[in-house]
Amino acid sequence: MYDILQLNDMIVPELLDIAEQLKIPNAKKMDKQELVYKILDNQAIAGAKTSNDGKSKQRKRIIKTTTGNSTEEAIVESNDKKTTKKLHAKKEEKPILKKGRKKEEVMDSVGEELTPSDDDVEIPETTSTPEIISTEDEGSSETTPAQTAKIYPQRRDQIFNIEFDGVIMSEGVLEMMPDGYGFLRSSDYNYLSSPDDVYVSPSQIKLFGLKTGDTVFGAVRPPKEGEKYFALLKVDTINAKRPEEVRDRVPFDYLTPLFPYEKLNLFDSPDNYSTRIMDLFTPIGKGQRGLIVAQPKTGKTVLLKAVANSIAKNHPECYLMVVLVDERPEEVTDMERSVRAEVIASTFDEPAEKHVKVSTMALQKAKRLVECGHDVIILLDSITRLARAHNTVAPASGKVLSGGVEANAMQKPKQFFGAARKIENGGSLTILATALIDTGSKMDEVIFEEFKGTGNMELQLDRRLSNRRIYPAIDLVASSTRRDDLLLERDVLQRMNLLRVYLTDMNTEEAMNELLKRMKGTKDNYEFLASMNG
Repeated sequence: MYDILQLNDMIVPELLDIAEQLKIPNAKKMDKQELVYKILDNQAIAGAKTSNDGKSKQRKRIIKTTTGNSTEEAIVESNDKKTTKKLHAKKEEKPILKKGRKKEEVMDSVGEELTPSDDDVEIPETTSTPEIISTEDEGSSETTPAQTAKIYPQRRDQIFNIEFDGVIMSEGVLEMMPDGYGFLRSSDYNYLSSPDDVYVSPSQIKLFGLKTGDTVFGAVRPPKEGEKYFALLKVDTINAKRPEEVRDRVPFDYLTPLFPYEKLNLFDSPDNYSTRIMDLFTPIGKGQRGLIVAQPKTGKTVLLKAVANSIAKNHPECYLMVVLVDERPEEVTDMERSVRAEVIASTFDEPAEKHVKVSTMALQKAKRLVECGHDVIILLDSITRLARAHNTVAPASGKVLSGGVEANAMQKPKQFFGAARKIENGGSLTILATALIDTGSKMDEVIFEEFKGTGNMELQLDRRLSNRRIYPAIDLVASSTRRDDLLLERDVLQRMNLLRVYLTDMNTEEAMNELLKRMKGTKDNYEFLASMNG
């Protein structure tokens, strides 16, 4: 019989041979530790049986000689105990079994009767542990299974193959691949490829009718051996709706666009004059396509931040996204920390392909949300830099406009800006984008001319006001909203017409100073309009 140290020193084939001798079922499917403990358990049970048999019947050992006298056989029988004791005394000095011992040397430990040998010198003896034999010879009490359990404690089943399927929940935006499968991209990495990507099979995409930009939430499983990515097991929600509700949706391009008629309340606090002035002169509705035309250093980023905070405070039902393309890294960090919205950004030190991919994923996500009936607002800074990135990526067509702009490069930015619309009996997509002018670049002038007139709201910022530190630096006369009669109340609209006539004869600086002077001391715009007669 073997102890645990001897069995641990053996290799797996030797343990399998011993397991076959002990008739252990399913031995080949076990690992080494399981084999060791199974052999010990079977030895303990077999040892208990043999100790009971040894008491009732003494084993006979017969040595055949050439003469074949029966007296010699009896002598061997009487001296059997002494011979075995001497033999075991010698065996105790040496290890019983060494590592790498051949299969033929390992004898059965159950205690079968040995076959007689023709040689006089060899004494047939079972190779068993000295502890068991010495207790047998000294006539100790028989070994019970309970005692063997103390010697060889039962091994607790160690669970290594823990199933994590369905335990982990993940959410991401789907990006389709040309081969039919897709990945759920994480917003932490601006929807670019990352270690958090989750693989979505083609069968799941066909079953639920998924498209690029769908926000999928569901259970995932860890990658199996040979796999690189986590895999999606079950889809719980698609764009915050049940999968059966999303399957029959109408594609974005086939939805009916309308003029915006639901006004967004931009009033935040009495001291925030930027949003108060925008609320009166350039009201924004759900589905507005607004263009903020600005020269460098006129405070357009601060204005966007104020608008974002006002919308987040007054309209929590709207999904707000701030898309920063080709921006400074410190402004990205400032926007992430000061605005309660999803910020998707790519900095100016990154390639143009990344700018294009980030903006495309943001637009596709917004479209899928609108298809499901949500109200989405995108604040883009800036559409000029986005058009520059598309111009860099666009293949050469041979037709080049003035300023080095490819003829086909403006198509994608126009699709981005033109996606803003109010959907009939559905959601809305509002886009406020900034456009740069007077930068000294001919390309920027061409890009602005391409987008001029495409929006239904235009807000002009003036460099002369910002140079005099008059904020907000808004050109009140040049800023307006198309069909503002759908957004403003009738009384407010009449008073705004009177105010515009009053400010028309002033220059930009005088008009802003006059308006700020009248607004100070009023709690809201209604009080300001009521005080106009005084």
